[in-house]
Amino acid sequence: QGQLVESGGGSVQAGGSLRLSCATSGYFGSTRCMGWFRQAPGKEREAVAMIESNGKTFYADSVKGRFAISQDNTKNILSLHMNSLKPADTAMYYCAAGPRIGATCSAPDLSRLGSWGRGTQVTVSS
Repeated sequence: QGQLVESGGGSVQAGGSLRLSCATSGYFGSTRCMGWFRQAPGKEREAVAMIESNGKTFYADSVKGRFAISQDNTKNILSLHMNSLKPADTAMYYCAAGPRIGATCSAPDLSRLGSWGRGTQVTVSS
């Protein structure tokens, strides 16, 4: 397993943008999944976006068209570009990485088997 460290969180007004970064080190599997999850106070953790090692991406319906996940394999950095932010996006954001178990990345598999960062807080004010 590897290590992950998030950065880039902060406070922004609704409609603004933020870019989260996750520096990774170590081995996560020959075919890996990487993703961003978030958890707001009093709510369950939810998957926001995932990316496979081949570049295939997945997004939660609530962020489609506003967020973009990307990976820089040369620098081992996972990014999440967040645009048109809403107060509902306020949460602690975590990056995760782990082996792909099935034919495609799965949020439950990544949540259960992945390595995790400690999180970075995103606060969106109205």
